[in-house]
Amino acid sequence: MKLLIVDDEKLIREVINEYAKNEEFEVLEASDGVMALDIISKEEIDLVILDIMMPKMDGFSFLKEMKKIKDIPVIILSARSEEYDKLSGFDLEADDYMTKPFSPKELMARVKAVLKRYGKKMEDTFIYEGLKIDFKAHSVYIDEEEVKLTPKEYELLVFFTENENIALSREVLLNKLWGYDFFGEDRTVDTHIKMLRNNLGKYRNLISTVRGVGYKFVLPKN
Repeated sequence: MKLLIVDDEKLIREVINEYAKNEEFEVLEASDGVMALDIISKEEIDLVILDIMMPKMDGFSFLKEMKKIKDIPVIILSARSEEYDKLSGFDLEADDYMTKPFSPKELMARVKAVLKRYGKKMEDTFIYEGLKIDFKAHSVYIDEEEVKLTPKEYELLVFFTENENIALSREVLLNKLWGYDFFGEDRTVDTHIKMLRNNLGKYRNLISTVRGVGYKFVLPKN
């Protein structure tokens, strides 16, 4: 897998580069959007880690131009943490948004999750022991018996499997699954997860509560 790090701060690029190589990624670097566009026109890039504030061409301008050329997954990594900036990133089809300062380990986990989501488009099913999700049929089975989930419960379960081992806040879940124009409360998420857990029966504990954050989907290691 080949990553492109686009950031005008050399130290940031070096830190991400080191962690990415430890995860056996091949890494390319660019210090601005113009250089990054040149790279993606010549290389097969699997994912872009993108800063916003850069010289010559900022991250949003780069993202807009890149999407005209190639559909490459993007994680925005920026010191800008305002809701407006995050909404702008997602409007331009960014796949994730992290703010600086950041944890390189969490960034690598998010990189893997985004790549897994893109890869899952090629898969038909998710299987863990007796739990099976048929993505084409939008169906869930436990020990070969179909489990009746509401559409939102199904979306929650799929989103959890796509983000395995990543702590997901209620805000993220609301934004991703209900939309930014949803004016409900965090309890909406809690209620749906409670119902989903009940329907998962013996697999309810795959969705763990992360105190002070939200929820996380974890498959026990044998």
